[in-house]
Amino acid sequence: MLVPVIEAAIEQLQKEFLDDGQIEASRAVMGLDTALVDDGTYFVVEEDGRVAGCGGWSRRATLYGGDHSAGRDAALLVPGRDPAKVRAMYTHPDFARRGVGRLILSLGEAAAAAEGFTTLELMATLSGEPLYRSAGFVAVERVSEEVGGVTVPLVRMRKPVVVAG
Repeated sequence: MLVPVIEAAIEQLQKEFLDDGQIEASRAVMGLDTALVDDGTYFVVEEDGRVAGCGGWSRRATLYGGDHSAGRDAALLVPGRDPAKVRAMYTHPDFARRGVGRLILSLGEAAAAAEGFTTLELMATLSGEPLYRSAGFVAVERVSEEVGGVTVPLVRMRKPVVVAG
């Protein structure tokens, strides 16, 4: 149910930002992390019976990547000291720029705040960066992941948690 949304998002929403080789290479660093589902920190937004988007947050140290990615770290973060991680955010292209990503971000931020986290951190794709900037995230580092000789640009971003009320 989620894989087609993730595949469509990777394939279509990055076209303005990456060439075909970079999009293909990005599949090695993107994807669903089922630890988020198991931890109960992953959200799915549906509209008219269709999955419009999915994403979540994590209290674990892994910053980005799917189940297949190397370098995963399941260590628990310390609320108030470590930033919670925003992870695995995908919007189906049919629902892009309609508030799906912002809704998921707000749900994750509220849940992280409820557990005592005061900062959020994520690794953005270039296609996701505008959403995250509009939600108050600030770029702290521009990096790249090398996959089979292809460079995939990424942006580490952070923001303080805003507690509603």
